[in-house]
Amino acid sequence: MAHKQLVLIDATAFCYRAFFALKGLSTSFGQPTNAVYGFINILNKVLKEKKPDYLGICFDVSRDTFRQKKFAAYKIQRAPMPDDLKSQIPLIKEVVRAFGLLICEKEGFEADDIIAALAGKAKAAGLFTTIVSSDKDILQLVDEHTLVFSPHKDEGITYDTDKVRERFGVQPGSIPDILGLMGDSADNIPGARGIGEKTAAELVKSFGSIENLLRNIDKIKQEKLRSIVRENKDNIILSRELAVLDGKMELDLAPEELVIGRPDYKELTRLFKYLEFKRFLKGLPVEKLCPGEFTAAAGDGEMVVYAGQSLGGGDTKALINPQIKKIGHDLKAEKLEFIKKGLVLEGAYFDTMIAAYLLNPSKAQYQLSDLALDYLGINLGDQEITKDLAFGIILKLKPILENELAEKSLAELFYKLEMPLVEVLADMQACGIKLDEPALEKLSGDIQQRLIKLIADIYEASGTQFNINSPKQLGVVLFEKLKLPVIRRSKTGPSTNEEVLRELSGRHKLPALLLEYRQLTKLKNTYIDALPLLVDKATGKIHASFNQTGTETGRLSSSNPNLQNIPVKTDIGKLIRKAVIAYQETDLLLACDYSQIELRVLAHISKDENLIAAFKAGKDIHRATAALIYGLDEKDVDDKSRDMAKRINFGIVYGLSAYGLSRDLGIPLEEAGVFIDAYFNRYPGVKDYIDKQINIAREQGFVSTLLGRRRYIPEINNKNQGIRQFAQRQAVNAPIQGSASDLIKLAMVKIHGELIEKKLEAKMIMQIHDELVFNLPERELSQAAELVRERMENVLELDVPVKVEIKKGKNWLDMEPI
Repeated sequence: MAHKQLVLIDATAFCYRAFFALKGLSTSFGQPTNAVYGFINILNKVLKEKKPDYLGICFDVSRDTFRQKKFAAYKIQRAPMPDDLKSQIPLIKEVVRAFGLLICEKEGFEADDIIAALAGKAKAAGLFTTIVSSDKDILQLVDEHTLVFSPHKDEGITYDTDKVRERFGVQPGSIPDILGLMGDSADNIPGARGIGEKTAAELVKSFGSIENLLRNIDKIKQEKLRSIVRENKDNIILSRELAVLDGKMELDLAPEELVIGRPDYKELTRLFKYLEFKRFLKGLPVEKLCPGEFTAAAGDGEMVVYAGQSLGGGDTKALINPQIKKIGHDLKAEKLEFIKKGLVLEGAYFDTMIAAYLLNPSKAQYQLSDLALDYLGINLGDQEITKDLAFGIILKLKPILENELAEKSLAELFYKLEMPLVEVLADMQACGIKLDEPALEKLSGDIQQRLIKLIADIYEASGTQFNINSPKQLGVVLFEKLKLPVIRRSKTGPSTNEEVLRELSGRHKLPALLLEYRQLTKLKNTYIDALPLLVDKATGKIHASFNQTGTETGRLSSSNPNLQNIPVKTDIGKLIRKAVIAYQETDLLLACDYSQIELRVLAHISKDENLIAAFKAGKDIHRATAALIYGLDEKDVDDKSRDMAKRINFGIVYGLSAYGLSRDLGIPLEEAGVFIDAYFNRYPGVKDYIDKQINIAREQGFVSTLLGRRRYIPEINNKNQGIRQFAQRQAVNAPIQGSASDLIKLAMVKIHGELIEKKLEAKMIMQIHDELVFNLPERELSQAAELVRERMENVLELDVPVKVEIKKGKNWLDMEPI
């Protein structure tokens, strides 16, 4: 009959190992999770591979143990437990309990001693024990009933008596003798300075024990070694005593009490959700739910549109009636589905996806199953969500999300901006973008010829042929063949990224050729060749997706294709823009771009008098800034000084440092610092704003836009300087960038409504950062341009005038100002 198995885990040691092995893991709200994550990995591995009958999770309680009484310096060199690890220990213990496992700890004793005591009791009870630990001292417990499993190398190493002898040349019981001689720097066990592991093992093997060695010091062959042992006799005896685990300690716990209980999956779901462990959540048993478990009903005058699916029940009249409030998850997708069927969905009222995004804009996903887990505690896993099940989940979520929106003062932003925007984006996406496909085909051929020539130039410059797309082969050419200096390293070797190639461009002509090759390849693959493939055959247009939940600042993002990443300054980028054309020969494109909107928002929020005065006077803000910094008349500011001021103006919004300015402009660090100091002297309100925002983020954990949109900044008090400084830059930038995005979104809602109200054929077809693009018949040019300018410039009242630059043209490149 097979013996039952007990597994004992040295939990404290593994918490430390996981903490230092996994860096930078934390939740969106700043709770470090690296130790918890690593510990759960080990626990899952043990449960899966060892399949124990009993399992004990053993923790140290404090450093005040019997060993300190013997030797005050024991472990004294160890720094206190880091705060970021200390905050995770209670969470780890919560996870252990939720797994149905028992925590084993006792004041005055270390986890190793508890393990020794339990292993001894298990042996007496006829149980086999596997100890999960990577510490050498635990190997002294190995015998015919006890194994030690060290899980850190590949599949791990299991130590039985033979494996210990193979490793140290002695029996497991002699491990304390080896540690007595060699000491243990991790625990500050002194041993005998000058004796390492190999020598210690040979001495113990030769003399059998420390006691016998110390009785026969004169028999040690090497004179130096004899001297070391004689001089360190007391330390050796003390060190062995410290290394011996106290298996005889009183422990009111029997191994049979460590039976594995049934995991509390609801509690594990709650914990993994809180810790944002999606991978572990997927590993939990899912809840198979029946539609009947959700009995909530829609309110009067409300109708639920099912997530990602067509309407269940209801008639077309209700669908097009804006007075009937539509509730759903991703209503933009729903509206687009109905458009394809020739139906119109009006009255989008409550979108659970958008509500969840406003409440926590830093989440990676906002699928209905994510929200069911976050707000209802229901783990749906990957099971199919039927229409009826979606109906119930949406109705259960709505009041919870509604209440939280109200509590966080986000209701007005939700109902008056984000929900109306759902309909705007759906219509914009449905309208689509017309492409000049023959022009793109010709451009693709031209680029291919340029690439062929460029590849030949690259091979000539490098003196060899190689795979240009292989960073490894490229590294050999740059750093071994051409002997160029290694600027920085990645995990796989010397870095060959864009920044490195730019730095190397002044030393050899090859890096500049590589940069050009990469740029052309990327544009050809990402846009020139890809765009025609995205054209919908039914409409003849591209229907890019404009996403409301893609950024933490509130900005829209776009995908399939990402229109916001088309470069505007390169020749090829300009030709791609030229391929975006008006729908018909008699149509025009109208491009309406906010002028320096983020700087104007900065002036309004910071209340800086000089910045406000410059904008009110209609000055060239960069020339005005340069004049203030250099103490010149504006007419005397040259282009170089204006460019410097321009970089500072825009950079300040993104937390520009003296180092960044120095790097960007190629000027000494000290000179860059002088410029930034001069900027703040001239615009003191901006400096006050920066300091104020950082303090607000520290105190309340988030910052807000003009319309109340929140950006949570969990790392603002992080002890790591780099992480903390990045969080400070976010705290400064988020209200500015977020307010600018709120401004253009509000303008979009108002313009969309008025175009419909005035029965104009003009259609909003793109939003690219601070720019709106419309397609319209030429006859509507004057009316539409006036309407758009009025709404964009006056959508919110700021302390400075808001300006919009409007251009017209047959394509998106060749445009002339209106």
